[in-house]
Amino acid sequence: QVQLVESGGGLVQAGGSLRLSCAASGTIFSINAMGWYRQAPGKQRELVATITSDGSTNYADSVKGRFTISRDNAKNTVYLQMNSLRPEDTAVYYCTSSPGWATHWGQGTQVTVSS
Repeated sequence: QVQLVESGGGLVQAGGSLRLSCAASGTIFSINAMGWYRQAPGKQRELVATITSDGSTNYADSVKGRFTISRDNAKNTVYLQMNSLRPEDTAVYYCTSSPGWATHWGQGTQVTVSS
């Protein structure tokens, strides 16, 4: 079983940047893809970005060109570099991994973007 711990959230002004981290532990040799979701108050959790074990990435249209997902397999960590942040990016950000995609999560990290 994989345990995930997110960090790096905070309060930032619109146009600012944050870098989120998600560290995996446990049965990490089984990890394939990793990704980030977010959930804003009163909204469903939505996919933000994914990265496969070979580094292929995919992004939600709303963050393309602003967010970059990356991973350090030696550290079992996935990152989300968020630039040009907007108030609508405000949410709790969660990471997940496969196998078991979207069935296990970390505790989340709050990102708040002020206008």
